[in-house]
Amino acid sequence: MEKKKRIILAITGASGALYGLRTLETLRSLEIEVHLVVSSIGERILMNETGIPLKDVMKKADHNYQPDDLSATIASGSFHTEGMLIVPCSIKTLSGVANCYAENLIQRAADVCLKEGHPLLLGVRETPLHAGHLRLMSTAAEAGAVIFPLAPAFYHHPQTIDDLVDATVGRMLARIGIANDLYQSWE
Repeated sequence: MEKKKRIILAITGASGALYGLRTLETLRSLEIEVHLVVSSIGERILMNETGIPLKDVMKKADHNYQPDDLSATIASGSFHTEGMLIVPCSIKTLSGVANCYAENLIQRAADVCLKEGHPLLLGVRETPLHAGHLRLMSTAAEAGAVIFPLAPAFYHHPQTIDDLVDATVGRMLARIGIANDLYQSWE
């Protein structure tokens, strides 16, 4: 019997909570087991930008973790996963990942993915970027993270914000090896 695929999803304190929410919904629709961590600032931004309380978001995940629980299963290298997405990824979280500074569960789970060779995608949502941000992205990429700025594409002629979000989420999932039909490849 084939085991269900597992993905860790983290939502941090950057604008773009809708990307994280749509990633969660898409993973569930693909029957992928989702292990969710939302930072405290991520929770506030999620409510501010979407109007959806964290308790309702948590119901959509298979497993939920407190961001300060460094003893959680996803903090261990023995926990098998297909990878991790941090969407949106704040610069603070990027800094922790780039510098191997695991002060919370999101940063620890990301570090574990890198050390175990599992895909880690950082949906960075910040603009403009200064040289320090760019250095952090380069350092995280050198460690193996996929830097995926949340910048929508327009070649598929989106008509709504949902179209833009879906295409970006589809591209992120495809980048870490999860087939989906949320976006159109370039023809």
